[in-house]
Amino acid sequence: MINAIKNIEPSWVVPKQIQALCSTREGGVSKPPFNTLNLGLNAGDNLEDVLQNRSILRSQLPAEPVWLKQIHGATVSTPSSRNAFISGPIEADASVSNKPNEVLAILTADCMPVLFASKNGDVIGAAHAGWRGLSSGVLENTIQEMLALSPVLRPEDIVAWMGPAIGPSKFEVGDDVLEAFSPQGPSILSKAFESMAGSPGKYLANLYLLAQDRLWSFGIEQIYGGDFCTFSDSDRFFSYRRDKETGRFASLIWISEQS
Repeated sequence: MINAIKNIEPSWVVPKQIQALCSTREGGVSKPPFNTLNLGLNAGDNLEDVLQNRSILRSQLPAEPVWLKQIHGATVSTPSSRNAFISGPIEADASVSNKPNEVLAILTADCMPVLFASKNGDVIGAAHAGWRGLSSGVLENTIQEMLALSPVLRPEDIVAWMGPAIGPSKFEVGDDVLEAFSPQGPSILSKAFESMAGSPGKYLANLYLLAQDRLWSFGIEQIYGGDFCTFSDSDRFFSYRRDKETGRFASLIWISEQS
């Protein structure tokens, strides 16, 4: 029996033509440990179940999503690069669009999905921001590509929503992660990394604060979200850190066609 699909709608202020949602793990057909709405093809789940789950999700969307082969990098897929694409998966960790009903999608299970929309509703973006992509500039690259799609667009004209990711009380990291973010400066590092007592070289990291700092530095003034924890909320979210073998949920955004 398939349970009703239960999505989360971003709480942010954007034009009415901007549509966005984040799926949860509820409403699909996958068996444990992928139960139930696993949308990730490479998580180890049964292929037919994943495709059926994607079909369930597709019934709520205006078009098949632009699925990416995410590799924890900072490459952004653009309309022009997709037009020139011949075959095979799109290897990127973010995408942008100015085309009505083109659905951008990011798959995650602890990494942070970040959705972007221009205040006039003509350009959107979606980024996969785990610590590697975040420290490599995937958010900045996504914003740059949005600006390239609209000559009059400025960073302050863009709104961002930070979707469900592992929370600051559960994200244990080492010195390598701290070092990756060192260019952001000691002020934010002291807030975003908490040393773990009795564990030298180990920290609790706050992805939301790190992302917020980078967005502010780039000129993004309106930032929403950041109040989830995929690790702690096992009813709604998949978490790789928590379960190792698990599914993926999707964060999606599109510009609806106006009648």
